[in-house]
Amino acid sequence: MNSRQWMLILAAWLLVAAIAGTDRPAPAAESAAAKILIIAGPCQHPPGTHEAAAGARLIGHLVANSQNVKPARAEVLDDWPKDKQALADVRTVVFLGDIFPPEKMDDPARVKAELAELMDRGCGLVCIHYATGLRAQDVAEDGDHPLLKWLGGYFATGCKHHRSIARVLTATITPAPGDHPALRGFKEFTFDDEPYWNNYFGKDGPAENVTPLATSMLPPDKPKPEIVAWAVDRADGGRGMGIVLPHYFRNWRIGELRTLVLNGIFWTAKVEIPVEGVKAPLPDLSAFNPESLDPRPRPKQE
Repeated sequence: MNSRQWMLILAAWLLVAAIAGTDRPAPAAESAAAKILIIAGPCQHPPGTHEAAAGARLIGHLVANSQNVKPARAEVLDDWPKDKQALADVRTVVFLGDIFPPEKMDDPARVKAELAELMDRGCGLVCIHYATGLRAQDVAEDGDHPLLKWLGGYFATGCKHHRSIARVLTATITPAPGDHPALRGFKEFTFDDEPYWNNYFGKDGPAENVTPLATSMLPPDKPKPEIVAWAVDRADGGRGMGIVLPHYFRNWRIGELRTLVLNGIFWTAKVEIPVEGVKAPLPDLSAFNPESLDPRPRPKQE
C-alpha cells in the first residue's frame, strides 16, 4: 500500500471519528443553575413562630430571585422526596422544622441513608433554627450523630451528654472575626428572638474544620461569646452551615439575617459569594402564607 492510499484511509477514519463525536452528549455548562432543595419538616410551634412551611417558601423565593450571584433553582418540599432520582442533581439541602427533620419524618432510616449518600458525594447542608436540634433519643450516649459531621454542631435539646439553652430575649448578633465568604456583606444587628446557645460541637468543642460565623453575648446575666451560626468544610468535600435563628417569622424582615442565610446557602452550593453578600428582593412576608406574621397562641382545642 503506497503513501497516498494510507493518507486516504487516515482521512476517512478522521471523518468517521468527527461524525461520531457529534453524537456524544455535550458536557454540562459550568454556569448551570445550582439546584437547592428546601424542605420544611414537621412543625408544631404556635403561629408566628418557626413557621417552617412559610419559611421554606420564603427561602425558595430568595434563592430563586437572588440578583448578584449565578442563578439557582429552588425546589421547595414539605417532605423528603419519594423518588430518589429527585436527589440526583441537588447541590445543597436546606432544612427547616422542629428538630432535625429526618428524625421526625416517615421512615427516618431511609431518609438518613439517602441523605448520607448525598453528603458522601459532597452535597451541601444548611439547617435553620430548630432544624439544628437533636433529642436524647436521636443521639448516642456520647452525643455522636451523623449531623455532627455533616453540620459541624447541633442544638442539644434534652440530651444527657450536653444541654443547650433556648430563651427568648433581646440579642445582638455579631459577625465572627475572619474573612469567611459567608460573612461578606453581613453586619451586626440586634433583635428580639430565641437564639440557642451552648450548642454542641463535640466533646472537645468545635473541630478544626468548623468556622464560627456569628456570635452573641449570652446569657445576659453572665455574658460570653456564644456561637449562633457556623460553617463546616467536610472531609467529603461538602460544606455545611448551621444557624440557630430565627424563632419569630417576622424577623425575616431583617436584611442582615437574610444576607447571612443566603450567603451560607450559596456557599454550601459552591457558588461564589459577592463582596457585598447575596442580595434578593423581599416582598411582604404575608405573601408566603404564614399562619401569622406575629406570634400568637395556638387556639385551644375544645
